[in-house]
Amino acid sequence: MSIAGKLSPIAVNFTLKDHTYDLLKAAILDMNIYEDGADLRLDERSMAEQLGISRTPIREALARLAQDGLVEILPRRGVFVLRKSLEEVLEMVVTWAALESMAARLAAEMASDDDLKALRKFAMKHSADVARADIEEYSEANIQFHQKILELSRCSLLKTTADGLFQHMHAIRRRAMGESDRATRSVVDHMHIIESLEARDADLASRLVREHTMKLHDHIQQSWLGFENEEKQVQSS
Repeated sequence: MSIAGKLSPIAVNFTLKDHTYDLLKAAILDMNIYEDGADLRLDERSMAEQLGISRTPIREALARLAQDGLVEILPRRGVFVLRKSLEEVLEMVVTWAALESMAARLAAEMASDDDLKALRKFAMKHSADVARADIEEYSEANIQFHQKILELSRCSLLKTTADGLFQHMHAIRRRAMGESDRATRSVVDHMHIIESLEARDADLASRLVREHTMKLHDHIQQSWLGFENEEKQVQSS
């Protein structure tokens, strides 16, 4: 998978610099950068042609994306989507676990009954995706489930902080969801989390969310070896 095909021409010439940045960022976040054989190289000329613009705003957008930690610009080699090292991925998962665990504690106390009914309805609706093996669709629903818990915390700073991690966690969760039987186990975990929130058991909700995310940590630690080697091979090719 690469960025090709994710861009369409810009029809209106308004704040071109910012709009180009937004388009490239969205396209990169939609890539499954941790899948085997992912094409991480970005071609300025190809992107400019797809967007119907010059290469100048492309370069400016890529410079901003490099500051965001989403791409890496290597002199005489090109621009690459930046895939985090295994150590960095594990640290992000631990941090996410801490943030969402606190969010679950707050959600158990702050969320309305209607909020929790909506969360249950959402989880039940998308659990069918696993049954029909639509892992890609369930993966997106899984990510939204965790975002909803952060929203239910009613703590804007907590959610904003988590959102900073989310742009990197998105691709990580997408890859992990298709491995082993994680999707099926995720559905079970989600229902237990919802039950703890409905029971207004803040301690249990916090613990279940933390344990759920740390299962992802353990899975990555055991299964995702060779990130650094893969990245070096791509960049040296």
